[in-house]
Amino acid sequence: MGGPDDVTLRRSQLATPGSDPKMIERAPDSGADEAFLDLEDSVAPAAKVDARENVIEGLIEYDWSDTRPCYRMNGVDTRWFYDDVIEVVGRAGEYLDTIMVPMANNPETVATVDNLLTQVEANNDLPVGDIGLQAQIESPEAMTKVADIARASDRLESLVFGPGDYTANVGAAGLTIGSGGGYPGHYWHYQLARIAHAAKAQGLQVIDGPYAEIEDAEGFRDSCRWASQLGCDGKWAIHPSQIEPANETFAPSPEEAEKARRIVEAYAEAKEQGKGAVSVDGEMVDEATDKMARGIVARAEQAGIL
Repeated sequence: MGGPDDVTLRRSQLATPGSDPKMIERAPDSGADEAFLDLEDSVAPAAKVDARENVIEGLIEYDWSDTRPCYRMNGVDTRWFYDDVIEVVGRAGEYLDTIMVPMANNPETVATVDNLLTQVEANNDLPVGDIGLQAQIESPEAMTKVADIARASDRLESLVFGPGDYTANVGAAGLTIGSGGGYPGHYWHYQLARIAHAAKAQGLQVIDGPYAEIEDAEGFRDSCRWASQLGCDGKWAIHPSQIEPANETFAPSPEEAEKARRIVEAYAEAKEQGKGAVSVDGEMVDEATDKMARGIVARAEQAGIL
């Protein structure tokens, strides 16, 4: 389990339809921390096999050194699931970072993917366990079992909230994914907080799902900010215009980063003097504050802010 100094940036996850080769080609240079090449909801049933070929080609052909490569498989209850794992990992697994598992409604779903993935890695001379998993929480069952899902596999790196399917599955009002316009407060406060508690207990990241109103830039920033305050590490970008705001919002500001660095340095000096607390900028700093500050410093360094 990683500590506050172990940081993988997933401030922005660019949703990239596997049926669109041009979008796949642009994804590695998009500026997103991670791109997931989608084989699920954004791909029509008749196009799924061809999309799988596009994803394999995209993983192999393009330079993913600046953007983490992920792909979203089809659900384990679909007829495309096992070929999504066998074909993509078997032919392009060495270029792959993680697989996103949709409708991870229970720990058994995650274990099923883990077990198949282990066999595919072994049969293709890939290091067993190197490919991570990201599990989507998008149903009442998944929300109820989220703590068990978070413990379901050592491969898990993040839990991803899926507001669209979740809205449909609980029968909540609304047709615009991710917004909750008119609700007096943060529409997804309970759901994201519950996911965050389960994920962070296992050292996992939390990614907020899409905000469908692409032209509402301020609404998207608000959504990012609220998610960040609840412990989320990043958010989907369903349009390139959402990448930069997500990267900015889920990283410390330069002022916050500098203050965090002062706190870390001051607390280290205080410990050397046998003190358990010290004042920085008029605020009391103790071990808990130091842990918070070290996490901010680590994220700021990864993001190039410090």
